[in-house]
Amino acid sequence: MVADFAELRRKMVDNQIRTVDVTDLSVLEAFLTISREDFVSEDMKALSYLDTDIVLCPARDEVSARYLMKPASLAKLLQLAAVKSSDIVLDIGANSGYCAALLSKLAGSVIALESNQSLFEHALEALERNQCDNVVVIHGPLEQGYAVEGPYDVIFIEGSVDFIPQGIFDQMKDSGRLVVVEGDGNAAVARIYIKEDGIISPRRAFNLAVKPLPCFLKTPDFVF
Repeated sequence: MVADFAELRRKMVDNQIRTVDVTDLSVLEAFLTISREDFVSEDMKALSYLDTDIVLCPARDEVSARYLMKPASLAKLLQLAAVKSSDIVLDIGANSGYCAALLSKLAGSVIALESNQSLFEHALEALERNQCDNVVVIHGPLEQGYAVEGPYDVIFIEGSVDFIPQGIFDQMKDSGRLVVVEGDGNAAVARIYIKEDGIISPRRAFNLAVKPLPCFLKTPDFVF
């Protein structure tokens, strides 16, 4: 039986996203518009609208797994970012491009930064299929950001982190926002950093458990 993805999108919005107090109509409309199934592998399409994180690249050797964030978590973070139609957004850890596609419906333009070659290529294809013409996908190291197109009105980091390099904060515009989840597991906290007159101040928003973004994790100290 062929899945009715439009109906699955509607159910995702009604049963997963609205129920966590996401009320921003532009965010809800973006989730209804973008085909989430295009941003996962063929064998995962039937599962793409489940209320769970989806593995995009499994862990292997010394490379950590990468995940597509579950819809409710992503929606809460996008609402927190309060993206405007005039904003230039840097999406760090863009994965297969789903968040960048959603941002394309909210922002003026989006720079989607991804370090993984296969995810980068998937993002190019999926974003084109969804006609996200205001997104540019960049292949490069995540921890450096992408100063070439900065400064940015919004910086959005897809995954939990232990730290944020100063070089990324430096890419914020004055009055710009940076949205991120800091910490691990259920103790992790979504924060928005706001830059005013050159001073960056954090504000705690809510607890949120999301999968980590590997290059922003501290290396454990060895104990002898």
